[in-house]
Amino acid sequence: MNLMNSELYDALVSAGAPESKARAAAVSMADYDTRFAKIDGGLLLLKWMVGFNLAFSAAIVTKIFI
Repeated sequence: MNLMNSELYDALVSAGAPESKARAAAVSMADYDTRFAKIDGGLLLLKWMVGFNLAFSAAIVTKIFI
């Protein structure tokens, strides 16, 4: 997928970078954005898993001792 961060591209071109290098940099940064989005999604799942585990463990402990 060849997405491009247009704000970064415009900033690099206005700063004087060649268009080909500015385009390549903007595409590579867009790839990092999608990777970070996938990592955030994985962290959200892990947070739910830990929360469920803590609640389940607390329920078991209260069932044993009460």
